[in-house]
Amino acid sequence: MGTAQPNALKDLYDSFLARMVANPDMDLATMRDMHDSLSVLTTEPTDVTYADVDADGVPAILATPLSAQSDRVIVYSHGGGCVTGAAHSSRKLAAHLAKAAGTHALVVDYRLAPEHPFPAQIEDLVTAHRWLRARGYAPHHTATAGDSAGGNLAITTVLKLRDLGEPLPGAIIAISPWLDMEHLGKTLESNADSDAIMSTEVSDSYAKLYLGETPRDEPLANPLHADLAGMPPMFVCAGDAEALLDNAERIAERAQAAGVDVLLDVQVGQQHVYPYMAGRSKEADSTIADAAAWVRPLLGLD
Repeated sequence: MGTAQPNALKDLYDSFLARMVANPDMDLATMRDMHDSLSVLTTEPTDVTYADVDADGVPAILATPLSAQSDRVIVYSHGGGCVTGAAHSSRKLAAHLAKAAGTHALVVDYRLAPEHPFPAQIEDLVTAHRWLRARGYAPHHTATAGDSAGGNLAITTVLKLRDLGEPLPGAIIAISPWLDMEHLGKTLESNADSDAIMSTEVSDSYAKLYLGETPRDEPLANPLHADLAGMPPMFVCAGDAEALLDNAERIAERAQAAGVDVLLDVQVGQQHVYPYMAGRSKEADSTIADAAAWVRPLLGLD
Protein backbone atom coordinates (compact mmCIF):
# COMPACT_ATOMS: atom_id res chain seq x y z
CA MET A 1 0.00 0.00 0.00
CA GLY A 2 1.34 3.39 -0.92
CA THR A 3 1.81 6.40 1.32
CA ALA A 4 -1.35 8.49 1.39
CA GLN A 5 -1.02 11.80 -0.44
CA PRO A 6 -4.69 12.69 -0.78
CA ASN A 7 -4.23 16.15 -2.28
CA ALA A 8 -1.49 15.49 -4.82
CA LEU A 9 -3.81 14.76 -7.75
CA LYS A 10 -6.14 17.66 -6.94
CA ASP A 11 -3.18 20.01 -6.54
CA LEU A 12 -1.84 19.02 -9.95
CA TYR A 13 -5.28 19.45 -11.53
CA ASP A 14 -5.58 22.87 -9.88
CA SER A 15 -2.29 23.86 -11.49
CA PHE A 16 -3.49 22.61 -14.88
CA LEU A 17 -6.70 24.60 -14.62
CA ALA A 18 -4.86 27.74 -13.56
CA ARG A 19 -2.59 27.42 -16.60
CA MET A 20 -5.55 26.92 -18.93
CA VAL A 21 -7.42 29.91 -17.51
CA ALA A 22 -4.30 32.08 -17.84
CA ASN A 23 -3.77 30.86 -21.41
CA PRO A 24 -7.19 30.22 -23.01
CA ASP A 25 -5.53 29.78 -26.42
CA MET A 26 -3.10 27.14 -25.16
CA ASP A 27 -1.62 25.19 -28.07
CA LEU A 28 -1.93 21.43 -28.39
CA ALA A 29 1.75 20.76 -27.75
CA THR A 30 1.54 22.50 -24.38
CA MET A 31 -1.69 20.70 -23.52
CA ARG A 32 -0.07 17.38 -24.34
CA ASP A 33 3.03 18.11 -22.27
CA MET A 34 0.81 19.12 -19.37
CA HIS A 35 -1.21 15.90 -19.51
CA ASP A 36 1.93 13.76 -19.67
CA SER A 37 3.05 15.19 -16.31
CA LEU A 38 0.24 13.22 -14.62
CA SER A 39 2.46 10.17 -14.81
CA VAL A 40 4.72 11.59 -12.07
CA LEU A 41 1.98 10.78 -9.55
CA THR A 42 2.13 7.04 -10.23
CA THR A 43 4.85 5.03 -8.52
CA GLU A 44 7.00 2.76 -10.66
CA PRO A 45 5.79 -0.79 -10.02
CA THR A 46 8.53 -3.23 -9.11
CA ASP A 47 9.37 -6.36 -11.10
CA VAL A 48 7.91 -5.13 -14.38
CA THR A 49 9.75 -4.85 -17.69
CA TYR A 50 8.70 -2.78 -20.68
CA ALA A 51 9.25 -3.17 -24.40
CA ASP A 52 8.26 -0.92 -27.28
CA VAL A 53 6.37 -2.99 -29.87
CA ASP A 54 4.89 -2.45 -33.31
CA ALA A 55 1.38 -3.92 -33.43
CA ASP A 56 0.96 -4.06 -37.21
CA GLY A 57 1.84 -0.38 -37.54
CA VAL A 58 0.34 0.75 -34.22
CA PRO A 59 3.00 1.64 -31.62
CA ALA A 60 2.50 0.27 -28.12
CA ILE A 61 4.29 -0.56 -24.90
CA LEU A 62 4.18 -4.15 -23.66
CA ALA A 63 4.41 -4.26 -19.87
CA THR A 64 5.44 -7.64 -18.50
CA PRO A 65 5.28 -8.24 -14.75
CA LEU A 66 7.63 -11.04 -13.73
CA SER A 67 4.66 -12.85 -12.20
CA ALA A 68 2.45 -12.53 -15.30
CA GLN A 69 0.73 -15.49 -16.92
CA SER A 70 2.34 -15.65 -20.36
CA ASP A 71 -0.90 -15.86 -22.36
CA ARG A 72 -3.10 -13.32 -20.53
CA VAL A 73 -3.17 -9.64 -21.45
CA ILE A 74 -4.96 -6.38 -20.70
CA VAL A 75 -5.21 -4.00 -23.67
CA TYR A 76 -4.91 -0.56 -22.07
CA SER A 77 -6.05 2.75 -23.58
CA HIS A 78 -4.67 5.95 -22.09
CA GLY A 79 -6.79 9.00 -21.31
CA GLY A 80 -6.60 12.57 -22.52
CA GLY A 81 -9.80 13.16 -24.47
CA CYS A 82 -8.33 11.27 -27.47
CA VAL A 83 -6.43 14.55 -28.01
CA THR A 84 -3.67 14.41 -25.39
CA GLY A 85 -1.95 11.58 -23.55
CA ALA A 86 0.27 8.77 -24.75
CA ALA A 87 1.15 5.21 -23.91
CA HIS A 88 4.06 6.32 -21.73
CA SER A 89 1.82 8.60 -19.64
CA SER A 90 -0.32 5.62 -18.51
CA ARG A 91 2.20 2.78 -18.67
CA LYS A 92 2.81 2.72 -14.89
CA LEU A 93 -0.92 2.70 -14.09
CA ALA A 94 -1.46 -0.09 -16.62
CA ALA A 95 1.48 -2.02 -15.18
CA HIS A 96 0.13 -1.74 -11.62
CA LEU A 97 -3.16 -3.21 -12.85
CA ALA A 98 -1.45 -5.95 -14.87
CA LYS A 99 0.86 -6.90 -12.00
CA ALA A 100 -2.08 -7.17 -9.59
CA ALA A 101 -4.03 -9.26 -12.11
CA GLY A 102 -1.11 -11.47 -13.14
CA THR A 103 -1.26 -10.51 -16.82
CA HIS A 104 0.66 -8.59 -19.44
CA ALA A 105 -0.52 -5.12 -20.44
CA LEU A 106 -0.39 -3.77 -23.97
CA VAL A 107 -0.59 0.02 -23.66
CA VAL A 108 -1.60 1.27 -27.09
CA ASP A 109 -0.25 4.57 -28.46
CA TYR A 110 -3.27 5.18 -30.66
CA ARG A 111 -3.47 8.14 -33.02
CA LEU A 112 -4.69 11.43 -31.57
CA ALA A 113 -7.26 13.96 -32.72
CA PRO A 114 -7.61 16.49 -34.21
CA GLU A 115 -4.90 15.29 -36.59
CA HIS A 116 -6.66 11.89 -36.62
CA PRO A 117 -10.29 12.30 -35.51
CA PHE A 118 -12.79 9.57 -34.61
CA PRO A 119 -12.73 6.67 -35.42
CA ALA A 120 -8.94 6.44 -35.91
CA GLN A 121 -8.47 5.57 -32.22
CA ILE A 122 -10.85 2.61 -32.36
CA GLU A 123 -9.29 1.43 -35.61
CA ASP A 124 -5.85 1.35 -33.96
CA LEU A 125 -7.17 -0.60 -31.00
CA VAL A 126 -8.91 -3.14 -33.23
CA THR A 127 -5.58 -3.59 -35.03
CA ALA A 128 -3.87 -4.17 -31.69
CA HIS A 129 -6.40 -6.88 -30.75
CA ARG A 130 -5.87 -8.63 -34.06
CA TRP A 131 -2.09 -8.41 -33.59
CA LEU A 132 -2.40 -10.03 -30.16
CA ARG A 133 -4.59 -12.82 -31.49
CA ALA A 134 -2.00 -13.56 -34.18
CA ARG A 135 0.51 -14.00 -31.36
CA GLY A 136 -1.58 -16.51 -29.43
CA TYR A 137 -3.52 -14.34 -26.99
CA ALA A 138 -7.04 -15.77 -27.06
CA PRO A 139 -9.91 -13.25 -26.93
CA HIS A 140 -11.35 -14.79 -23.74
CA HIS A 141 -7.93 -14.42 -22.11
CA THR A 142 -7.87 -10.72 -23.00
CA ALA A 143 -9.41 -7.74 -21.19
CA THR A 144 -9.73 -4.13 -22.25
CA ALA A 145 -9.05 -1.29 -19.82
CA GLY A 146 -8.50 2.44 -19.89
CA ASP A 147 -8.82 5.71 -18.04
CA SER A 148 -11.08 8.66 -18.95
CA ALA A 149 -11.22 8.73 -22.77
CA GLY A 150 -9.39 5.41 -22.57
CA GLY A 151 -12.29 4.08 -20.53
CA ASN A 152 -14.53 5.10 -23.40
CA LEU A 153 -12.26 3.27 -25.84
CA ALA A 154 -12.15 0.19 -23.62
CA ILE A 155 -15.90 -0.07 -24.17
CA THR A 156 -16.26 1.20 -27.75
CA THR A 157 -13.47 -0.99 -29.10
CA VAL A 158 -15.42 -4.02 -27.89
CA LEU A 159 -18.56 -2.63 -29.51
CA LYS A 160 -16.64 -2.30 -32.77
CA LEU A 161 -15.29 -5.85 -32.51
CA ARG A 162 -18.87 -7.03 -31.97
CA ASP A 163 -20.03 -5.06 -35.03
CA LEU A 164 -17.27 -6.70 -37.07
CA GLY A 165 -18.37 -10.16 -35.96
CA GLU A 166 -15.04 -10.81 -34.24
CA PRO A 167 -14.64 -12.65 -30.93
CA LEU A 168 -14.88 -10.41 -27.88
CA PRO A 169 -12.50 -9.96 -24.95
CA GLY A 170 -13.44 -11.53 -21.66
CA ALA A 171 -13.81 -8.34 -19.61
CA ILE A 172 -13.83 -4.53 -19.65
CA ILE A 173 -12.34 -2.21 -17.00
CA ALA A 174 -13.37 1.44 -17.35
CA ILE A 175 -11.62 3.90 -15.01
CA SER A 176 -13.42 7.27 -14.64
CA PRO A 177 -14.80 6.83 -18.16
CA TRP A 178 -15.53 9.89 -20.32
CA LEU A 179 -18.59 8.84 -22.32
CA ASP A 180 -21.18 11.62 -22.53
CA MET A 181 -20.35 13.73 -25.59
CA GLU A 182 -23.65 15.58 -25.19
CA HIS A 183 -22.81 16.74 -21.63
CA LEU A 184 -26.18 15.73 -20.20
CA GLY A 185 -24.90 14.23 -16.96
CA LYS A 186 -26.32 15.63 -13.75
CA THR A 187 -22.98 15.50 -11.92
CA LEU A 188 -21.46 18.00 -14.35
CA GLU A 189 -23.47 20.52 -12.34
CA SER A 190 -23.76 18.91 -8.91
CA ASN A 191 -20.00 18.15 -8.69
CA ALA A 192 -18.83 21.32 -10.44
CA ASP A 193 -17.30 22.66 -7.22
CA SER A 194 -15.63 19.42 -6.14
CA ASP A 195 -14.08 18.36 -9.47
CA ALA A 196 -10.72 20.07 -9.94
CA ILE A 197 -10.32 19.51 -13.69
CA MET A 198 -13.42 18.37 -15.59
CA SER A 199 -16.33 20.62 -16.54
CA THR A 200 -18.84 20.99 -19.34
CA GLU A 201 -16.50 23.45 -21.06
CA VAL A 202 -13.45 21.18 -20.82
CA SER A 203 -15.40 18.13 -21.95
CA ASP A 204 -16.93 20.00 -24.86
CA SER A 205 -13.59 21.32 -26.07
CA TYR A 206 -12.16 17.80 -26.20
CA ALA A 207 -15.31 16.38 -27.79
CA LYS A 208 -15.14 18.92 -30.61
CA LEU A 209 -11.53 18.03 -31.35
CA TYR A 210 -12.15 14.29 -31.09
CA LEU A 211 -15.38 13.99 -33.05
CA GLY A 212 -15.11 16.67 -35.73
CA GLU A 213 -18.30 16.30 -37.76
CA THR A 214 -19.38 13.05 -36.09
CA PRO A 215 -22.73 13.37 -34.27
CA ARG A 216 -22.49 13.52 -30.48
CA ASP A 217 -24.85 10.54 -30.14
CA GLU A 218 -22.81 8.18 -32.35
CA PRO A 219 -22.77 4.94 -30.29
CA LEU A 220 -19.12 4.16 -31.06
CA ALA A 221 -18.17 7.58 -29.68
CA ASN A 222 -20.84 7.84 -27.00
CA PRO A 223 -21.61 4.32 -25.75
CA LEU A 224 -24.44 5.67 -23.60
CA HIS A 225 -26.37 5.36 -26.88
CA ALA A 226 -25.11 1.87 -27.69
CA ASP A 227 -26.93 -1.46 -27.51
CA LEU A 228 -24.88 -3.18 -24.80
CA ALA A 229 -26.50 -6.60 -25.07
CA GLY A 230 -23.95 -9.38 -25.26
CA MET A 231 -21.06 -7.29 -23.98
CA PRO A 232 -18.49 -8.83 -21.61
CA PRO A 233 -18.65 -8.20 -17.86
CA MET A 234 -17.68 -4.65 -16.90
CA PHE A 235 -15.84 -3.14 -13.93
CA VAL A 236 -16.51 0.61 -13.77
CA CYS A 237 -14.96 2.94 -11.22
CA ALA A 238 -15.06 6.65 -10.46
CA GLY A 239 -14.63 9.10 -7.60
CA ASP A 240 -17.69 10.68 -6.06
CA ALA A 241 -16.11 14.14 -6.45
CA GLU A 242 -16.01 13.77 -10.23
CA ALA A 243 -18.07 15.81 -12.66
CA LEU A 244 -18.12 12.64 -14.80
CA LEU A 245 -19.41 10.40 -12.00
CA ASP A 246 -22.75 10.26 -13.81
CA ASN A 247 -21.01 8.75 -16.86
CA ALA A 248 -19.87 5.76 -14.80
CA GLU A 249 -23.23 5.37 -13.12
CA ARG A 250 -25.21 5.56 -16.36
CA ILE A 251 -23.07 3.08 -18.31
CA ALA A 252 -23.28 0.67 -15.38
CA GLU A 253 -27.07 1.04 -15.23
CA ARG A 254 -27.48 0.61 -18.98
CA ALA A 255 -25.20 -2.41 -19.08
CA GLN A 256 -27.05 -4.09 -16.22
CA ALA A 257 -30.36 -3.40 -17.94
CA ALA A 258 -28.93 -5.15 -21.03
CA GLY A 259 -28.05 -8.24 -19.01
CA VAL A 260 -24.34 -7.51 -18.59
CA ASP A 261 -22.63 -8.35 -15.30
CA VAL A 262 -21.34 -5.06 -13.86
CA LEU A 263 -19.38 -4.04 -10.79
CA LEU A 264 -19.51 -0.29 -10.04
CA ASP A 265 -16.86 1.02 -7.62
CA VAL A 266 -17.32 4.62 -6.41
CA GLN A 267 -14.59 5.94 -4.11
CA VAL A 268 -15.49 8.69 -1.66
CA GLY A 269 -13.82 12.07 -2.16
CA GLN A 270 -11.78 11.01 -5.18
CA GLN A 271 -10.94 13.02 -8.28
CA HIS A 272 -11.00 12.10 -11.97
CA VAL A 273 -8.79 9.06 -12.66
CA TYR A 274 -7.72 8.82 -9.02
CA PRO A 275 -5.89 5.52 -9.77
CA TYR A 276 -3.11 7.74 -11.19
CA MET A 277 -2.13 7.77 -7.50
CA ALA A 278 -1.28 4.06 -7.59
CA GLY A 279 1.30 3.34 -4.94
CA ARG A 280 0.58 6.61 -3.16
CA SER A 281 -3.04 6.43 -1.97
CA LYS A 282 -5.10 3.70 -0.37
CA GLU A 283 -8.11 4.49 -2.58
CA ALA A 284 -6.11 4.06 -5.80
CA ASP A 285 -4.48 0.87 -4.56
CA SER A 286 -7.79 -0.51 -3.31
CA THR A 287 -9.51 0.03 -6.66
CA ILE A 288 -6.64 -1.53 -8.58
CA ALA A 289 -6.64 -4.54 -6.25
CA ASP A 290 -10.41 -4.90 -6.57
CA ALA A 291 -10.33 -4.62 -10.38
CA ALA A 292 -7.55 -7.20 -10.54
CA ALA A 293 -9.37 -9.63 -8.25
CA TRP A 294 -12.53 -9.13 -10.31
CA VAL A 295 -10.87 -9.73 -13.69
CA ARG A 296 -8.73 -12.74 -12.81
CA PRO A 297 -11.48 -15.39 -12.88
CA LEU A 298 -12.92 -13.86 -16.05
CA LEU A 299 -9.56 -14.50 -17.72
CA GLY A 300 -9.35 -18.02 -16.35
CA LEU A 301 -6.72 -17.22 -13.73
CA ASP A 302 -8.61 -18.41 -10.62
